[in-house]
Amino acid sequence: MHDDIPLTIGRARRVLDERIVPAVHATSVPLEVAWHVLPGEPVPPTEGLALGYEPYEVGSPWGAAWGTTWFRLRGTVPADWAGRRVEAVVDLGFDVNMPGFQCEGLVYRADGTPVKSINPRNQWVLVSDEARAGEQVEWFVECASNPVLLDYHPFLPTDEGDVQTSSPRPLYTSRRMDLALFESELHELALDVEVLLELQAELPQGPRRMRVLQALDDALDALDLQHLVATAPAARAALAPVLASPAEASAHRISAVGHAHIDSAWLWPVRETIRKVARTASSVTELIDQTDDFVYGMSSAQQYAWVKEHRPEVWARVVAAVEAGRFLPLGGMWVESDTVMPSGESIVRQFSQGQRFFEREFGIRPAGVWLPDSFGYSPALPQLMNRAGFRWFFTQKISWNQVNKFPHHTFEWEGIDGSRTFSHFPSMDTYNSQLSGAEVAKASVQFRENRLASGSIAPVGWGDGGGGTTREMTGKAARLADLEGSARVAWEHPDVFFERARGELVDPPVWVGELYLELHRATLTSQHRTKQGNRRTEHLLVEAELWATAAAVRTGADYPYDELDSLWQTVLLHQFHDILPGTSIAWVHREAVAEYARVEAATRAIVERSQAALVGEGDLEIEVNSSPVARDGVAAFSARVVGPRDVRPVELVARDGGFVLTNELVRVVVDAQGLVVSAVDLATGRDAVAPGQVAGLLQLHQDFPNMWDAWDVDRYYRNTVTDLRELDGMEARVDETGTVQIVVRRSFSASSAVQTLTLAPGRRTLEWAQQTEWHETEKFLKVAFPLDVRAEHTTAETQFGAVRRPTHVNTSWEAAKFETSMHRFVLVDEPGFGVALVNDSAYGFDTTRDSDDGAVSTTVRLSLLRAPRFPDPATDQGTQTHRFGLVIGTDLAGATAEGIWMNVDRTTTTGARGVLPLVTASEGVLVSSVKLADDRSGDLVVRLWEPVGRRVRATVRVDAEVTGVEAVSLLEGALSGAGAGAGAGADGLGEDGSVELALGGFEVRTLRFGLASS
Repeated sequence: MHDDIPLTIGRARRVLDERIVPAVHATSVPLEVAWHVLPGEPVPPTEGLALGYEPYEVGSPWGAAWGTTWFRLRGTVPADWAGRRVEAVVDLGFDVNMPGFQCEGLVYRADGTPVKSINPRNQWVLVSDEARAGEQVEWFVECASNPVLLDYHPFLPTDEGDVQTSSPRPLYTSRRMDLALFESELHELALDVEVLLELQAELPQGPRRMRVLQALDDALDALDLQHLVATAPAARAALAPVLASPAEASAHRISAVGHAHIDSAWLWPVRETIRKVARTASSVTELIDQTDDFVYGMSSAQQYAWVKEHRPEVWARVVAAVEAGRFLPLGGMWVESDTVMPSGESIVRQFSQGQRFFEREFGIRPAGVWLPDSFGYSPALPQLMNRAGFRWFFTQKISWNQVNKFPHHTFEWEGIDGSRTFSHFPSMDTYNSQLSGAEVAKASVQFRENRLASGSIAPVGWGDGGGGTTREMTGKAARLADLEGSARVAWEHPDVFFERARGELVDPPVWVGELYLELHRATLTSQHRTKQGNRRTEHLLVEAELWATAAAVRTGADYPYDELDSLWQTVLLHQFHDILPGTSIAWVHREAVAEYARVEAATRAIVERSQAALVGEGDLEIEVNSSPVARDGVAAFSARVVGPRDVRPVELVARDGGFVLTNELVRVVVDAQGLVVSAVDLATGRDAVAPGQVAGLLQLHQDFPNMWDAWDVDRYYRNTVTDLRELDGMEARVDETGTVQIVVRRSFSASSAVQTLTLAPGRRTLEWAQQTEWHETEKFLKVAFPLDVRAEHTTAETQFGAVRRPTHVNTSWEAAKFETSMHRFVLVDEPGFGVALVNDSAYGFDTTRDSDDGAVSTTVRLSLLRAPRFPDPATDQGTQTHRFGLVIGTDLAGATAEGIWMNVDRTTTTGARGVLPLVTASEGVLVSSVKLADDRSGDLVVRLWEPVGRRVRATVRVDAEVTGVEAVSLLEGALSGAGAGAGAGADGLGEDGSVELALGGFEVRTLRFGLASS
């Protein structure tokens, strides 16, 4: 036979697109439309329904950027449509290629009950399956005219990303608002043809493909293009045999779960996400009602909470669907957060706030962590997930790697402490599947565990901006349930998938260490004020809990449970993986900075009133140490009356236009350009600065990545660099405490920086406080420290521990890590000597090995500021502040302490007395949190961790009358599963309120003490 394959494919595609699909709603009558344009922010639906409406003509422009327009639709079912399925079709001016990224709406009945959403891929609303002649229709549609920011030419700078700068011109022109007959046979035929067209494209040349193509030809021969409705059944009959042919016994098994992955903010503000969640939830609950087996999964307790608070009419439908087992709470976190930058306590609170919400509202604790789109995953996560009671982990983001293909899809992930979590990446490499033939085939073909395991997960639905699963997707799933040449598709709870996969993979492969994403590396730096606010508030919240707990236990003060929960929830929301990474529009980051300021003020107020209750009324000056490490003679978590101090001032000597600074521990030489040319540890005589180099050197790079401006920095940025050595001025001063400060002023390009270098008595850290007036475009600012250390690895802080990374680039895996993450410090060391860099608000750094005449040194550069133009064209413009320090001669324990001190303010207050620590821990462990239990029982919760990676035996003591102690989960309940492994318990309670326990390297432990007063 002649090869007619292209002819058949072309014929089927054209008939499908140009004849069958348009005919599904071809018979229609226009609706009567009226509108009301809101002058400002959205209003509740009850107010929207009561607005005054004016006539609107379909085809007229509507909707300025970020505006809200209410449309009222009225119509009457024609008499000859009686008994037929009737739907409304509403096209607001959609581009079907951009669901979730443009205008959308939520349909309400006149009584205020929600119906479903309207979006580019979901333009219909059911009137009735069996309409009555003359039936009256009245709907109200709350429409959001969100601007398209990620257009066909993406990443173009735009001012539309903030309501304060966006254009008032209408963005959309409606095309259609009609009542229409729904031709169900044509709809089903469209799905038949599409599934078979996509299937044949993935099949090898052979009998199955040929028979599918022949069936398509036969069906199209039976279809009269002028009488589509009448001949659709015959066309479907021609396709029925190939659709009924069952899948092979060994076919890959796809566990589909409805999904929308609604970003809690990104190219839209938080207020718009609240509405997006309501729209999507309305549509998927409607779809649940219309199907028998479809299940929909949604993560993020915050999004459920928004629906409950702002759209109670939608919430009722969600609750009913959850109770029916069809709407699945997933993930157990407050939001789908970034996991690289938040502190350990923040990750714990993501889990505890999320699980508390799900348990309180639904009686459910999700069993797994669902994070499909975060930008890399901390190696601390396996332990934290296990200790919170989770049994599995899911993501797909690592499939975005630029260079290296991840070797597993279902595997055990091992963290820094040795904990392992059963993990899965969907082999179709997407969290927004449409169940296309290409996606289904890809899932089967590239599944790495095909030898032993039977299947993979497919999150199905339009996502990022919401929309979720459509009836077309459920229709495809029905056809793919058992179809020859395809993987089998079934709707299934992820818990069921993971249980089956665990049984199939008795000895799964293991990945050890961080899940580093070889992309989006610049998210460690973009939007510095957001990152600074996160670091500051997550520390202040822990501090507020500490002092509020001490005040409650010792003075009977009320513990601010509700206030702390609310403040934590605000910080956790802003750790969402497009807010904290700095990749959202200007509106989002403007609001984030304001929210951080509000949280900071509120937490400081809690600290102040709690400390006031503890120290009493008086005029004595009292110094407070809120950190878990003793500081300048003040014990951890204590306060003491300031007394006389015997301090040896730092010696300051002018030399060669620069200065020499010397204290008991270190000697630092600053040259005439304000750069550090020597930093000697006096005990060892070792100079931290590499010979002939300068430390603290600001360096400016051109920074214009190939795409994803706020997200990416591409390797070639290193090809050009400008060293910022020019000096505007420099002066030195000594304050009353004997501390030396050197103020250095520089101008460069369109910007300027003032650096204050500080060396205090008895400290081995040279600190920089930098204020930058940043007015650059597409530039990257770093500060370089060439160190005379032959380090085989860097050791960077992560949650409750540290991650070691090679300094070499022997393989493509190391070479891809040209920008990496840290929290409060990064350490480079060799046997006998180490140097650390500490910071108060930076998260990114890079490392290179350098050689001069055979001597290998290590250069570490902190990443300070960027200036991408998309999605926020004014990213980081204006005044920015940083603090960072060079710790001269230290080890991992010392770097940890210095990093803590950099981030926990040293404060003073006035009162009548000092305060002894409520909780003390022996050397070798650090206390992360002291708080009252979330269940409001009055129990005391203490969390601690081992910070340097070695086994230790520790003692924890509570200075209160203690009635009992138990080791508990991060959720403060009984340990179970992997979290209850070796070492989970604690020894008995001592008479002095102390308990002994053994910890492994980087192990996190949570203790719950009963108090006599509780």
